[in-house]
Amino acid sequence: MELFLVRHGEAASSWGESADPGLSELGRQEAEAAAGQLMRYVDPDVLLISSPLQRALETAQPLAKLLDQPVCEEDVFREIPSPVPLEQRQGWLRQFMQQYWHEQSNELKAWRTATLSRLLELRQPAVVFTHFLVINAVVGQVLERPETLHCWPANGSITRLRLSGDRLELVALGEQIESLVN
Repeated sequence: MELFLVRHGEAASSWGESADPGLSELGRQEAEAAAGQLMRYVDPDVLLISSPLQRALETAQPLAKLLDQPVCEEDVFREIPSPVPLEQRQGWLRQFMQQYWHEQSNELKAWRTATLSRLLELRQPAVVFTHFLVINAVVGQVLERPETLHCWPANGSITRLRLSGDRLELVALGEQIESLVN
């Protein structure tokens, strides 16, 4: 069974400006493009799941409209929780992305485990609209890697996974970028 992790489109503002921005105009275009790509792979009864954050929900809307399907919000797919105030988040994220999972708090390890566990519970093909570090946490666990950062999924990129029983396999990473996350 195939699962798709879609990174949200470009946000209208950076982390330092807003905790929950919607999409920019470019982000809306990326959401439309992702929906068009996904229509080649998904059946009409695919489960649509989104992080409850606005940019992920807005990225899900074009596909939901094409399929005439609802989008289920699931908190487990929201962005990584940070132990610092919003204005310090970018610095914390830069540091986090240079670290290993064994260096992380129990809270962050539990967040990663919960995300993977939820994917393993799925019993029908699904598209999950989520975030940069969620995708990294899942890919890292699937590849059994200790680093917190494994890939640079572009806005609107689609990472493909295959679920067989209780095992996830990476089929393909989505489009990658070479810049910092804003």
